[in-house]
Amino acid sequence: MIIATLSIFVFTGIIWILNKKLPFQICPICAGVSLTWLWIFFGMFFGKLLVVDYQLPTAILAGGTVVGLMSKLEEFIKKKFVLIWKTVFVVSGFMAVYALVTNQWGIFAVGVIIDITVTLMFKTYGAEKENPDLKKIKELKEKMKSCC
Repeated sequence: MIIATLSIFVFTGIIWILNKKLPFQICPICAGVSLTWLWIFFGMFFGKLLVVDYQLPTAILAGGTVVGLMSKLEEFIKKKFVLIWKTVFVVSGFMAVYALVTNQWGIFAVGVIIDITVTLMFKTYGAEKENPDLKKIKELKEKMKSCC
């Protein structure tokens, strides 16, 4: 776990520095965690790292990535379906992570497909997206109309 922890610090630092030059921003800690579990996973997959030593840290870090993705994608989900979406997304995401670290590729694919499908089902589209500022403006306009 020491190697994984150091890797997170190194990748986070690299992304933090790169963000100063990139035209878009990447969450440094998200990238640090994701890149760490990815290189560990590939190390196990290709037989360079012992599965027994690295399987649990990989699962923990990949699970964190699932929760991080849920947090980032939440703003694009219709408000009335957020809890349903979060529940399905996290549970199927954890299922996919478990399948990934245990080399159950069919179950992994099902988990990813469920996550993509449920996200597209509950996604907001342009005008449906609820902007709090626009909502306040509409409320003020309505109040002004019925003012006098």
